[in-house]
Amino acid sequence: MKKITFLLAAMLLLASAKTNAQDDAKRECTIKYNLFKGDFQSKKYDEAYTNWIYLMDNCKDLSVNIYKRGSTLAEDVRKDPVLAKRVYEQRLQYFPNDNPAKLHSDYATYLLDNKLASNDEVFAILEKGYNIDPTKMGVKNLYIYFQGVTDRNKDTDPQKVFDTYDDVLESVSTKLEGYAAKLKDLSKDSVANKKLIHAYSTNSRALGTVEGGLDNIISEIATCERLIPIYKRDFEANKDDAVWLKRSVSRMFNKGCQEDPLYQELVRAYAHASPSPEAFSFLATVLEDNGDNAGANEMREKSFNLETDPLKKAKYKLKFAQSAKSRGQLSKARSLAREALRFNPNYGKAYLFIARLYQSSVNNCGDNEFEKRMVYVAALNQAQRAASVDPSISATAGSYIRSYRGNVPSSKVVFTAGVTPGSSYTIKCWIGETVRVPSN
Repeated sequence: MKKITFLLAAMLLLASAKTNAQDDAKRECTIKYNLFKGDFQSKKYDEAYTNWIYLMDNCKDLSVNIYKRGSTLAEDVRKDPVLAKRVYEQRLQYFPNDNPAKLHSDYATYLLDNKLASNDEVFAILEKGYNIDPTKMGVKNLYIYFQGVTDRNKDTDPQKVFDTYDDVLESVSTKLEGYAAKLKDLSKDSVANKKLIHAYSTNSRALGTVEGGLDNIISEIATCERLIPIYKRDFEANKDDAVWLKRSVSRMFNKGCQEDPLYQELVRAYAHASPSPEAFSFLATVLEDNGDNAGANEMREKSFNLETDPLKKAKYKLKFAQSAKSRGQLSKARSLAREALRFNPNYGKAYLFIARLYQSSVNNCGDNEFEKRMVYVAALNQAQRAASVDPSISATAGSYIRSYRGNVPSSKVVFTAGVTPGSSYTIKCWIGETVRVPSN
């Protein structure tokens, strides 16, 4: 009995000693952390470093701030790639649920910038971040990830490329619509609003760059010749899948594949599977292409009556404008684009669409060089308006602005035409728009 009592007492003593040791370790970690935090905030980085290394070695799960602040010490102060990788990897290990998508994205950026990993290793990290939440990834990394998906699957599994494109683009579009709605309601009357406008505009420009980059990548493989066989093959299995149908219809529409009979079949299936404003807007274009103008108008009215979001109404109007353009109805196309702008005055794509309409009519709306080049003035005005109201397309609009500006009439052309610089000039034919004659 005495032996058992002695053993129990010894066990309790060991347990107590272990607990005391653990408590001492925790207290030491807390002391070291507070010292590290104070020195870091005071920018005493050498002093902070000593305590930080202790925390990295002995208090790994104490606080995520060990890693958030420590990345600055490793990357910016010490410029130590090995230590920086350790920061990322330990944070992922001990705090896997603290904004992991952004962390994977940041880690990939660091590895890329410092040439510390192969393209395949970087892609694997980006893929983890993307699978968690693509909206938390950096703008540049979304582009890099999609390029990686394309390179790996364009010949063996193009559908995976299309699906990834749609997922990323829908995420980007949602964020862009959110910024557009916020910008629409903000005035520049206060300093706070100006800061918000600047932030939303900056983010919109970055997202718009991604959108354009994704389109450039996928345009190489998303041709009608490639899309139609894939959609014919998969249609029967997906004819009731509203998401698949929506994406297929949108891609064929955007790539100009409407002439193939499959397009109409997809649109009708989409409207049946998802009787939504967007489906009806596509169906309207199909009916109009078949000469059923009354049915098309009915579908348009149905689409607009069901839709309550003015930003989406604007998109539908522009879609109808694009269809009118494809049928050569340029004046009607412009009218529809202007209607889109009534629903969303900051819809830069509508202004840019009108600019391209004008550009397409250069040779038809002038009898001589001066008159033809004045059409570029009208196009330039629209492109500049697009860039000024919609930061998400500023990069795209900029390329058009440079092109149009290079084609406006020179001083010599204006002089030869006998026109006064700075005077008003009304462009001929369907455009009928009055613009200023360039003065230099």
